[in-house]
Amino acid sequence: MTSFGGIVHIFIHPIREAAREPLRAGLEAIRDERPAALATLLDGPEAGAKLFVSEEDSLGSLGGPALLDSNAAQEARGLTIQGRSTVREFGADGASLGSGLRVHVAAIAEPPQMVIFGAIDFASALAPLAKGLGYRVTIADPRRAFLESPRFSSNARTVAAWPDKALEGMTLGPRDAVLVFTHDPKLDVPAVEAALGTDAGYVGALGSRRTTDDRNERLRGAGVSEAALARLHAPCGLDIGSSTVEETAVAILAEIIADRTGRAGRALRETSGPIRRERAEAGAVTSP
Repeated sequence: MTSFGGIVHIFIHPIREAAREPLRAGLEAIRDERPAALATLLDGPEAGAKLFVSEEDSLGSLGGPALLDSNAAQEARGLTIQGRSTVREFGADGASLGSGLRVHVAAIAEPPQMVIFGAIDFASALAPLAKGLGYRVTIADPRRAFLESPRFSSNARTVAAWPDKALEGMTLGPRDAVLVFTHDPKLDVPAVEAALGTDAGYVGALGSRRTTDDRNERLRGAGVSEAALARLHAPCGLDIGSSTVEETAVAILAEIIADRTGRAGRALRETSGPIRRERAEAGAVTSP
C-alpha cells in the first residue's frame, strides 16, 4: 500500500440569510451547466459570506470592503475560464496583492479544451504553456511515429488520427481553441475544415503569409466559404517579433487570450483606462 502525506483543511460554517441567494444561483448554474463561480470568504467576522459570479453579473457579497468584491469577482471570472477551483488571498482592504483575507473560488465549469493538429516542435512548446493556463490539451496527428515522443504525451493527450476522426465525440465551444500546425498540404486543409466545423471560439493556423495565402486558396477550392475563412486566425499569433519556437508559442497564446477578451493586444502604456474592465457587449471581464 502506498501512503501519501498531507493536510486537509475543512471549512464548516452556517449558511447565513445573505448567502442563500448566491448559493442558490451557484446550484442553478450547476444544474444548467452554465459557466460560473461561487466565492466564499474564509477569514474574518464575515467568514462564510458568498459571492456568485457569472459572465453576465454577480450576486451577493463577501461582506468586506467594496474592493474585495470587485477583485474577487475578477479572479473568479478568470478561474471560471480556466475551469479551476482554488484559494486566492487578498489584503484587509480587498487588494489583490495583499494578504489576510482568503477566498475560496469554486469554478462551476469544465476546463477549456485545446486541440493541436500536428506533432511538431511548435506543439511541444505550446502544450505546457496552455496546460498552465488551464487547457486540457490534445495533440492529434495521423502519423503515429510523430506522437511517440514523451515531449508530446507529457503535457497532452495524444491521438493518432485524421482531423475529422480526432474531433469525433468532442464538443467544442467559445472557450475552446483549435490550432493547425501540420505543415503538410495533405493535412492542413482537412484539419482547418474540421476545425471550422466546430464551435470553437478560436481557430488558428501556423504558417508564413505565402503558406497562408496558398492554404486559403485550397480551402476555397474545397468549398470553404468566405464567412468561414473569416473565423480563421492565419497566420496565428500576435506580432511581437517572435523568432524562436518558444516565442511563437507565447505569441499564439497571447492572441488566443486577446481574442477571447476582445482586446487588441496593444502595449498597456499605449492605452488608457482600467487594465481590467468589463467588455460592454458581453459583460466578460478582460485582462491584458
